Amino acid sequence: MEQIQQKQTEMPQSDKAESLLDSVMFPSDMKDFSDQDLIQLSDDVRRHMIANVAKTGGHLGAGLGVVELSVALHAVFDTPKDRIIWDVGHQSYPHKILTGRKDQMHTLRQGGGLSGFTKRSESEYDPFGAAHSSTSISAGLGMAVARDLSKLLEDNEEGHSKHVIAVIGDGAMSAGMAYEAMNNAGAQTIDGKKSRLIVILNDNEMSIAPPVGAMSRHLTKIVSSKPYITARELGKKITDILPSPIRHVAKRAEESARMALGSGTMFEEMGFYYIGPVDGHNLEHLLPILRNIRDSDHEGPILIHVITQKGKGYLPAENSKDKMHGVKKFDVITGAQAKARPSAPSYTNVYADALIALARKDTKIVGITAAMPSGTGMDAFAQEFPERTFDVGIAEQHAVTFAAGMATEGYKPFITIYSTFLQRAYDQVVHDVAIQNIPVRFAIDRAGLVGADGQTHAGSFDIAYLGCLPNFVIMAPADEAELMHMVATAAAYNDGPIAFRYPRGEGVGVALPETPKILPIGKGRIIQKGKKIALLSLGTRLEECKNAAAILKDKLGLEITIADARFAKPLDTEMIAQLAQNHDALITIEEGSRGGFGAYVLEYLSSQGLMDKGLKIRTMTLPDTFQDHDTPSIQYDEAGLTAQHIATLASSLI
Repeated sequence: MEQIQQKQTEMPQSDKAESLLDSVMFPSDMKDFSDQDLIQLSDDVRRHMIANVAKTGGHLGAGLGVVELSVALHAVFDTPKDRIIWDVGHQSYPHKILTGRKDQMHTLRQGGGLSGFTKRSESEYDPFGAAHSSTSISAGLGMAVARDLSKLLEDNEEGHSKHVIAVIGDGAMSAGMAYEAMNNAGAQTIDGKKSRLIVILNDNEMSIAPPVGAMSRHLTKIVSSKPYITARELGKKITDILPSPIRHVAKRAEESARMALGSGTMFEEMGFYYIGPVDGHNLEHLLPILRNIRDSDHEGPILIHVITQKGKGYLPAENSKDKMHGVKKFDVITGAQAKARPSAPSYTNVYADALIALARKDTKIVGITAAMPSGTGMDAFAQEFPERTFDVGIAEQHAVTFAAGMATEGYKPFITIYSTFLQRAYDQVVHDVAIQNIPVRFAIDRAGLVGADGQTHAGSFDIAYLGCLPNFVIMAPADEAELMHMVATAAAYNDGPIAFRYPRGEGVGVALPETPKILPIGKGRIIQKGKKIALLSLGTRLEECKNAAAILKDKLGLEITIADARFAKPLDTEMIAQLAQNHDALITIEEGSRGGFGAYVLEYLSSQGLMDKGLKIRTMTLPDTFQDHDTPSIQYDEAGLTAQHIATLASSLI
């Protein structure tokens, strides 16, 4: 094993003349491989993945940790007829390499190329898209039940998957949805028989079990074997008819034996047959266990606890603090990532710095994140205020209600969360925060389009889904200085929930205020005054509005009005009324979906009769589609939200 590990660590530096991967396009191509061949194939897959992610950037560490597991699963099971669901999808790169996409890996997360996650429309080997976590067991159980129903109702097993495998990371197991699904899976029956589902817990943090010893490896092989499973089921049937005291003693003895093999009691109590822990990088251990499970007649769900190492086989990743989880393009030899010199600070960093400055003066300010400290800037906040920073794991629902509880006791919680992940906690936002009018602060990062992470991570809907809720205040800064003002405004606001949304990436380079100001709630600002046409912008499209105004002045000699709404809710109705009354046309621009800011403006204008005298009103929003991954500039061009699009629309209204 040490020789294999050494070879894997060195492999990015070598060009192997012969590669088994060259002969593998689909899983069927590896069915005749020996176990030793599969070990070599794992080396090839790891090398191929490192070489390609070095060119594209993406998620590296998680995929490196499941190379052997990916090879083993596709070697043992009959995919795509057997279903494999990867949770979260960023660990699926080796899976993509083995399922007809190895020659497209250089297009990963590029426009028109492969998605960084599993995607149903991309391959029949991706039975379920998973870019948000903790969904695999629910989806897998649904597939397993559909399989069992089809067998029962159609009396035909042909065309139906035999095995459904959900591979879930230990981080994803922190979300309640995973346990809801396991609770259901442990009791789910069709025609009196438990539905069979295989769950593989990919434990890459050593957070559930201790290191795997030789005896544990040996015993795990035994408990996965068909004779042991059969004997154990028979034993259960016998103990069920024993008198109660004896039955309880027998059960405790059996549980104690199970504890000696691994920490599986909790899963057993939920109705799963537990196997593990298993060394996820040793195919000599993985393959016989997976074959035993494949060939067994066991009814009901099975959980295989696999221990892996994030970043495995690539020294720069193994030695990195975050195991090179998400990377830019990098040098394969050194692991050094290409870092462009920023022309302006990122919105995330500006937010973190502003919150830290406020927290130095206000001990009631606390930060909350749901397993995204580095992505949201909460890691910087935690360095200065470790006791006032709370990473609750992948548990957005809990995060919102947890924050509400703190707010009821006089604290000022800032839930710092991606727009796309806040969707997961919508009921808590409504029931636990908005209805009770509790002053929780929502710092919504990654608002708008996000580039390479694509449709699953776009922050398109928060204006619409928060704006319809009574009691909410919603802000959107036009630049990084405005963001600082809004952080201060949120900290000072105690009359109910307040949210501010800001995009991924760099600011526009404006000077930052030494002391941010508290904005009057529901008041916008006029950027420049003009005639005939008014542009009403919410958020960072303001720069595009300024550029559009320059185009119109240059081509038509027309000076137009530009206004920054600042607030999506409450609207600055006084400013909007003046814009409507003093211009022939009004255009709203936002980095959000239909049904958001533009809709609120339209509703107000209609209710006040401000469109009755011929005002031309247009709304510019993100399109009513899920946009594929690309660079943000290309995405916004496709969305029709660039300066040229704004200028063209304005010209048509003159």
